[in-house]
Formats: sequence, C-alpha cells, structure tokens
Amino acid sequence: MTSSVSTGRRARRERHRPSRLVPFLVAAIFVAGAVTLLYPTAAAWITQYQQSQIIAALSDEVDQLPADGLGAALEAAHAYNARLTGEAVVGANSHVPTAEAEEDAETPYGEQLLANSGGLMGRLKIPSISVDLPIYHGTSDLTLLRGVGHLEGTSLPVGGASTHSVLTAHRGLASAELFTNLDRVEVGDTLTIEIFGETLTYRVRETQVVEPTETETLRPVRGDDLVTLVTCTPLGINTQRILVTGERITPTPIEDVKAAGQVPDIPGFPWWAVLLGAVVLAAALYVWLAGRPRRRTADAAKPADPKPTEPKPTEPTSPAETRTDAHTGGGGEADSDNDGGPTTAAATDTEVLALLRP
Repeated sequence: MTSSVSTGRRARRERHRPSRLVPFLVAAIFVAGAVTLLYPTAAAWITQYQQSQIIAALSDEVDQLPADGLGAALEAAHAYNARLTGEAVVGANSHVPTAEAEEDAETPYGEQLLANSGGLMGRLKIPSISVDLPIYHGTSDLTLLRGVGHLEGTSLPVGGASTHSVLTAHRGLASAELFTNLDRVEVGDTLTIEIFGETLTYRVRETQVVEPTETETLRPVRGDDLVTLVTCTPLGINTQRILVTGERITPTPIEDVKAAGQVPDIPGFPWWAVLLGAVVLAAALYVWLAGRPRRRTADAAKPADPKPTEPKPTEPTSPAETRTDAHTGGGGEADSDNDGGPTTAAATDTEVLALLRP
C-alpha cells in the first residue's frame, strides 16, 4: 500500500516538473534581447575602431613620404582646383550631391592626393560632436559606408582662395555614426582637415537645411576658403539636406597643429562589451541554478509517521468474576476500605459445611 502511494506521488511530481529546456529557452531569449538592444552601440564602436586604425595607418604612411613628394602632391591639388569648372548639385532623393569636373589628362581625379590604394585622402575632425573620420575619394555607396567622401567636381580639400570643398557622409546608419550628429554642430564650432602633412582649421559660419534644388551655397565664393559638410535629413526620409559651411582660419591654431597626426582617442572603452558579458553570465547562472535539484525542506526531511496501531479489544470478564465483583462491592475502593473481607467470608462457609456433615 505504502509503495503504491509513493509511486503515485512521484509520478505527480514528474508531471508537474518543468522541462529542462525551459531555463535554456528563457536564457536564450534574455541574451538575444540584450544583443538586439546593444547591437547599434556595438556596431558603431567596431566601425569607429576600424576607422581609427585606418587613420593611424594614414599618419604612418604620410610620415614615410619624403617632403618633396608631399609638396608635389599639394601643388598638383592646387593646380587641379585652379582648373576646376564643375558645380555641385544636390540631387533629389539621393544621399549625396553630384558634380562634374574637367578631367586633367596628366593627373586624373582618382590619383590626386592618393595616400594609398584604397582611395584614402585625409582626415576630418569635428570636436564638438566627437567625429574623427577618414576622407576618401568619391561618393560611392561603398565609400560612404567606410567614412567621409569628397565630392568629385568640387575643390580638393587643400585650402586656397576661391575654393569650396564639399565633403559628405551618411547619417543614421545602425552600423556607424558618421554624420548622424551633424545637426548638433553650431555656428562658431570648428572642424579640422589633415591632408598630406597640412592642417587646415575652419570655423562654422552657417548651418542650414535646404531643399535638393538649393545649390547656391555650394558654389565657390571669390576670395573665400570654404568647406561644406553635407548629409541627408530627416532620418530615414532623406528629402532635404543639412549643410554646415566653415571658413578657413589663418593661421591654423597652434593646438590643432600639435594635435595633427595623433592617434584617435575615439571610440573609447567598450562598455557595451562589459554589459553584454554581465548579461551572458547572469543567463548562465540562471540556467545553472534552474538545473540544480531542489533541497528538501525540514518537514520533507522528517521520516514518515509510523502507522498507528489499533487498540487490542478488551476480553470480556467471566460470570464468576462478575459475581465476585458484585459480592465484594465491585471496584478497588471496597477492598481498600475493608481489608481481609473476602478471607472472613471464605472461613464462615467452611465452618457451616463442617457442622452439616454427619
């Protein structure tokens, strides 16, 4: 009987016990949610790290070039700007402006200021929004995924009177920050371009949002040395353009000259990795605790109470004993009050019997 009851209880516990897969599923969902939330931050950090490595490599490559080689490249770029006849146009529903340039038969655009075979040209820094990006030739989709693109057909970013260079980048990418915060740049902020050993600093004099057909601000201004940063807005719609125009500061501030060529301090410590690691550890701890057998409580640890024994039935008394009890008054109290009572009665009966004998 006891064995069958224990078996039934064990079967009920097995039916109500959750599957061993449940903790793993809960932990997996928890980790997947954390990865989803941290992905934009992690992807942006990784992209910034890769860009910082590219910039560091650019500084090393420029340092290895001879001084006359750097000078020749800059002279060729200034000559290119002098022959330039193109005019930038910000096309509707496109990410970047477009332009046409008079091709130089001796030094084509793609070979101007070419720091390496990857099309790397220079470096752009915007301290107010913590931007430190490489500058590439052209504005192809692949280029704009890697950093800032220089718009072919506008002045090369080497400075000079009556020049206007246009630099563009994406905004709102999940995998990279780029020009996402360009709308936070204010008049009076500065931006710095490092290119082939030269450091050019510009102070923002105008920020505006324009329609795609409004291209007047991208044209060169006689005597001015200008750079305009272009990106699309609103995020995800891209029907307008943000234009941030800066004017050259001469001479270049000494602090910018000293900071030229330094390794970028962006992106900083990857706190997202610490948070993700904590989430994974918490999920692993949850799975481990869920898989451990539960400890028996104090009540459960006590042995089961023995089966109560049934009281034995009282044997009925004989008629003689009943008569004797009745004769003696029944109960111990009579006996205790009249000690020797039964013995006297027995003796009297014996004497009577002796007298009756012949």
